[in-house]
Amino acid sequence: MSLATKLTTALLAGGVALSLAACAGTSSSTHSGEDTTAAPTATAAALEGSITVFAAASLKSTFTELTEEFEAANPGVTVELNFAGSSDLVTQITEGAPADVFASADEKNMTKLTDAGLIESSAPVDFATNVLEIAVPPSNPAGVASFADLADPAVKTVICAPQVPCGAATLTVEEATGVDITPVSEESSVTDVLGKVTSGEADAGLVYVTDVIAAGDAVEGIEFPESSEAVNVYPIAPVTATENPDAAQAFIDFVTGEVGLGVLAAAGFGQP
Repeated sequence: MSLATKLTTALLAGGVALSLAACAGTSSSTHSGEDTTAAPTATAAALEGSITVFAAASLKSTFTELTEEFEAANPGVTVELNFAGSSDLVTQITEGAPADVFASADEKNMTKLTDAGLIESSAPVDFATNVLEIAVPPSNPAGVASFADLADPAVKTVICAPQVPCGAATLTVEEATGVDITPVSEESSVTDVLGKVTSGEADAGLVYVTDVIAAGDAVEGIEFPESSEAVNVYPIAPVTATENPDAAQAFIDFVTGEVGLGVLAAAGFGQP
């Protein structure tokens, strides 16, 4: 066979092979009328709109951080935050204040809203715990060293009001230990108690461990073993009247997920 004939035969064979491969590719991509070479991947619809989150005052630092991360992950959603004592937030929601999510510093105030039908009874999820700690000004001028020291009339002590979770926890510890504190004032939120201490208006205040950590060098923290008598459990739930249930639930999932739990742990919160 001549060289020219060999080249012609090779070219013809290659053409047939390419034709068969093209047919095979066309057959596989058009089988059952589907083009599998460009099949899109199904994705969930992007979250949009805004939600308002009512959260206990002791969550201010962590929820502010988590909101920034949540909005970065969901650019179509805007989150408005409203912080106050849990009992005050319950009053606001009961009176019709627009809220999509409620995060309480105790289960008692969450129950008030479930009993009122403003939150589904099966909706709340526990996501954190907290305990009390004594906050004193730097250098501890009153020399407070224990929970019992707060009963000394010479020590100006500030606590939360009984209807506020930190105040209820204080009362629980008092009853368990027999220590009777006579405070110079009772505040409506744990941040107000901390403010009295940092401003020098009080020698000591009963706040949460997380508040002492968040305050940094502004206060000194004094742990006391009796704090274990009152462990506050924090639940979170969507409000039934929310107009954006998907975004509300997504925020709750974010708080109770890996990122949220990590931020809470770093702030000193315990696991529920």
